[in-house]
Amino acid sequence: MLKITGDKFPKMFEILSESMSVYLPVKRSDGKTEYKKWQEGDLWSDALNTERSAKDFFFPQSENLMKFKVEGKNIEVIDIRDENEDFVIFGAKACDVRSFEILDRVFLTEPVDSFYKNRREHAVVVTAACSKPQETCFCTSFDIDPINPVGDITLWREADAIYLEAKTEKGAALVEKLSEISEECDNTEVEAGKARTAKVFEKLPLKGLGNEKFGGGKTKEFFDSPLWAPLSEACLGCGTCTFVCPTCQCYDIKEFNTGKEVIRYRCWDSCMYSDFTKMAHGNNRNSQVERFRQRFMHKLVYFPENNEGIFGCVGCGRCLSKCPISMNIVKVMKALGGSENV
Repeated sequence: MLKITGDKFPKMFEILSESMSVYLPVKRSDGKTEYKKWQEGDLWSDALNTERSAKDFFFPQSENLMKFKVEGKNIEVIDIRDENEDFVIFGAKACDVRSFEILDRVFLTEPVDSFYKNRREHAVVVTAACSKPQETCFCTSFDIDPINPVGDITLWREADAIYLEAKTEKGAALVEKLSEISEECDNTEVEAGKARTAKVFEKLPLKGLGNEKFGGGKTKEFFDSPLWAPLSEACLGCGTCTFVCPTCQCYDIKEFNTGKEVIRYRCWDSCMYSDFTKMAHGNNRNSQVERFRQRFMHKLVYFPENNEGIFGCVGCGRCLSKCPISMNIVKVMKALGGSENV
């Protein structure tokens, strides 16, 4: 295990940025935290999580796919794909890193999404263990270990120092770059920090939230539940929950005519919108209750049924804090699971 003291953090980012782009959580002027490409003077935020998830690095909100030039009956297709530069996602939390695994199951199965695959291959993920979870956290409900997270490198932050442990070849290569500012150490401080954090997690209000009543094979049990109507009554259909969610993968493909060429691009979409999956004959989910049900059935039943029991939620808590009417997956799980009245 390697140790880097706090006074060397600027030098650490400087060294890494010499060979690749480094993105880290940085606090904005409004106090919120977002990922930003490191520049000299930027400070690594100690916030629990970023406003938007790290999903953007691999599946951005909007991206151009190709261009067309049309002259008479002739159409020229322009491939605009290019190799991405190597980059580091520094300080991602365990919940976001699990979301990468979920997205991999969508975009790296046949037919493989080459845009997503290219970004994944060029990225090094440095995962930061949680030390100050919030009341909205429930990642442990989905078998995620926030104290010993996975990634190319696992990082623990204690007092005014960080401790690094490489987990993959990518991680080992990156750690090697930091040899001049790091020192070998034992794991005494890290283990003490883990013990302290474990006690905090035991006291979180959502600690007892379980997933055992959900999963594959439960479609018939939950699909026609009378609880969907009262649960969905207050839903605005705004899609905020889907846009802050690190695992939502719905998108639309559109075209824009610039006058000189046509750009085909991909952008996020939401199953909470009335025009989602709208076709020539109309929409197959015409009511808000149907759209509401689709979102949560996909997370809790459909996805695990088709992905070896892995749920489509990582318990990051973003939807709990961002929903304007305080409706979220936790309330749905409690209601359908029989532990909370609607």
